Amino acid sequence: MKRHSGTAALFDALQAPVPPRLPPSPHLESPVRVAARQLWAAVRLQPAPDAAGLQRQAGRALQYSSRVSLAAPDIVLLEVRGSLRLFGGLGSLLAQLRGHFHQVGVVSMAPTALAAVALARSGQRAALTDAQRLVSRLAPLPLTCLGWSAQSLARLAAVGVVTVGEALRLPRAGFAQRFGHTLLDDLDRLVGRRPDPRVPFVPVERFAVRFEPSYEMTGNAALLRELQPHLLALQQFLLQRQRGITALLLSLEHRQHVATRIVLRLAVPEHCAQRLSSLLAERLRQVVLPAPVRRCGLRCGPLLEAASDSAGLWQAGEQGGGASTQMPAFLENLRVRLGAESVHGLSVSPDHRPEHISRVAEPLMQALAVRRAAAVSMPWAPGRRPLWLLPVPQLLEQDASGWPLCALQRLQLLAGPERLETGWWDGADIQRDYYVAADANGARLWVYRQREGQRRWFLHGPFG
Repeated sequence: MKRHSGTAALFDALQAPVPPRLPPSPHLESPVRVAARQLWAAVRLQPAPDAAGLQRQAGRALQYSSRVSLAAPDIVLLEVRGSLRLFGGLGSLLAQLRGHFHQVGVVSMAPTALAAVALARSGQRAALTDAQRLVSRLAPLPLTCLGWSAQSLARLAAVGVVTVGEALRLPRAGFAQRFGHTLLDDLDRLVGRRPDPRVPFVPVERFAVRFEPSYEMTGNAALLRELQPHLLALQQFLLQRQRGITALLLSLEHRQHVATRIVLRLAVPEHCAQRLSSLLAERLRQVVLPAPVRRCGLRCGPLLEAASDSAGLWQAGEQGGGASTQMPAFLENLRVRLGAESVHGLSVSPDHRPEHISRVAEPLMQALAVRRAAAVSMPWAPGRRPLWLLPVPQLLEQDASGWPLCALQRLQLLAGPERLETGWWDGADIQRDYYVAADANGARLWVYRQREGQRRWFLHGPFG
């Protein structure tokens, strides 16, 4: 067969004096030895789905293998070597995979992940298990199946290299010099010379259930009775994973009205069905249903780590007993009765400006160890400061010498200055010297003096 002129030119150029060949990489192994350890199935989804659709199909693939990964935008990869005996052998597993995904794509198998991807993107429903035949089966495939950039494919096509076999026959040193080490590494992973680790797909676990009662419900008691078994299922779901939730969505559908949505927010990660049921009962008392409920939906928020604390020896209220466990329940009951918008928490922001240190946040209770770790990790260590600050710093009078006055009395400066010069990045920069001061009655105040302009004195807050 006559050799393509471009290919001949490339071979002649590669035989010219070039730098020495690349030394063998210590990571390279025998292609047969690498490929014999695993078997990959690639499912090509047609048409290519969006990111959410790709993840849904990956979630479906987890029933066949615990090692699932994604090759965006259209491939779901499964390592099925360890699943062969479980599903009755290669033929049975392949038939189940093709039956499961026959409406959405092409299923191909190969000893390497990239080879399975190449076969699937070429439209070949192949089941290649023999590593000895891997190169010969891949040789006629076009290089477009490897997902290389259009620029790299054009450069290779200019010299007549358009198939996998033609690329594999090129000398390694010349190929790496002219087309880059990245493409050479891809070829090594394709045929099993180099391991091809894949990022595992980890599904986002949520508890979600929709159910339709045998009759349309109008009362809260009946609704809670229908919800109880599903709350118990949610409790079991969370206990098995040692997780808790801080958000729960209850959706109540009506025949001719918009669905009623009830969002329950918790102060600490919770898993107890009884606790969730009592909070939902309190929340339902405040809701007026526009029509009977014909279908319900229950969906939890993100799963959070829920480390259970040991109960105290003394009960709350007894001698030696603490009330720390009552605070989350109190906050949750308060939010349910007054509304989530009426109860807020405070969070500490890593900002030196006193008026920006605390911000409104969700009133989530944290474990003591977490709060201590957060306090240690603060990037600043301020001096003594008042608990409450004035909404707007109050301008103080000054005597003839510029000393600050409060109620026409000179202030006594007890500590300071603590100099703050920050905030230039957002236009609210400050340049102040802070002092702890005492007035004539002994009350302690937190005052500062401007470092620029008129250098006036201001009261920022009193100490308790």
